[in-house]
Order: sequence, then C-alpha cells, then structure tokens
Amino acid sequence: MSITSDVAAPKQLLIKAQSKSNGLTTSIFGVGLLLTGFITLKILPNELAIAGFVIVCLGIIASIIGYYKIKEPDYAMTIDEKGILYQHRYGQWFIDWENIQRIDVPRASRGLDLIDLQLVGIKLKNYPDFLHTVSQRLMTNMLMEQRPLLAHNNDDGCATGFCAGEDLVLKGKVKLADGTVLTGVKAMFVQRMALLRKRLGFDIYINEAELDRTPKDFVALLRACQSDVCSNRR
Repeated sequence: MSITSDVAAPKQLLIKAQSKSNGLTTSIFGVGLLLTGFITLKILPNELAIAGFVIVCLGIIASIIGYYKIKEPDYAMTIDEKGILYQHRYGQWFIDWENIQRIDVPRASRGLDLIDLQLVGIKLKNYPDFLHTVSQRLMTNMLMEQRPLLAHNNDDGCATGFCAGEDLVLKGKVKLADGTVLTGVKAMFVQRMALLRKRLGFDIYINEAELDRTPKDFVALLRACQSDVCSNRR
C-alpha cells in the first residue's frame, strides 16, 4: 500500500491488488513459451509434435493472463476522506463513508460450521447514491463474477450451506425506495445485491485478489478509516 499526502490535497491510501502484480513478467514468460513452442514444432519429428503444441498452448494462456494483469488499473482502490473508490478495467464504483452500514468478512454455513469467505463485504444504507457511481459494464461483470456467491445459503433449511434456492430468477423491473424505477442490467444488479444481502448479509463484495492484505486486515483498515473520517465530520 502506498500513502501519499500533500498540503493541498487530502491523504489517500492507494491499494494495489495482488492480482495486478507480475503482469509484465507473466507476459514475457508467455511470449518466451510461444517462441519455444514454435521452435520445438519445427525441430521435433511429427510424432513428437504434441509437446510443441502443449508449450504453445501454455504460452498463449500465460500471455493472456499477463495481458489482463497489465490492463487492470494501477490501483484497485483509492481510500480517502470522501470514501472508497474501486477501479476495474470495466469501470468503477464509489461508496461514501456515510453510506456504509457495516464492513466485515462474510461467513457462510458449511455443515454445522461457519466459515470465513475470502472476501470483504460492505452493507449499504441506501442503493441510489451508490448506483449513480457504477458503470453499466462493471455491473454486468459483477453479475457474472459474483454468481457463485448465490449458492451460499445460511437458511436453516439448507443443511450443507451450499443451496441454490428458488430466488435466483431476476425480474426485468425494480422500484427503489425513493420511487426510482430501474430496468435491464441496473434492475438485475439491484436484485442481485438484495439476494446477496439476504444470503450473506452484504451488498458489495471485494475479492481477496483485489486487496493488498488479508480480508480481515483490510476490514480493520476500512473500519478505522470510516471511524476516523466520520468522527471528524461531526
């Protein structure tokens, strides 16, 4: 984590995701594998060509992974006195400290036990203020990435804690508490947040790979920042 401060600007915490690291190295390694694979295909007899194809495939995979690492923003999050700004290659979202009701590590049932998920969960006080800051492309990406979370179920009727349930069908229209009517991707996104709140207790989830420390340590950091900022605002 980098901390920058200036007399004319508020202090900021810049969070660099673990998944961002080694992007260039991975890309170079992938290109190296591709070259090795092509050379292998050229010098080996046809009956051993499978080895060259395997190396080429590994090179393609490594190159793609490296490319997407490089494409990600330099910092996954910027934390300052205003709130939390999350940045992704598909867009961004922002949450004001005053709009955060709870921050914690989500827990899910696994048989008779409760296990910590490798996530940071944020429960919002209201949806409209948050929705205005989210790009539609990012909403679509989050709908896909967070779908596995819907399988977690803390209901007493789910013995394993991993039940799909009957509430996964998303409707095409949603009316918010302030009277705003949402359709399409925005409506689906709001319903998904509501479902995840019902199952795991939070609306927004940040994966461990997007942090620079463990989820528990990051929760402690966010709580401390929120407490400090909110105290100064009063």
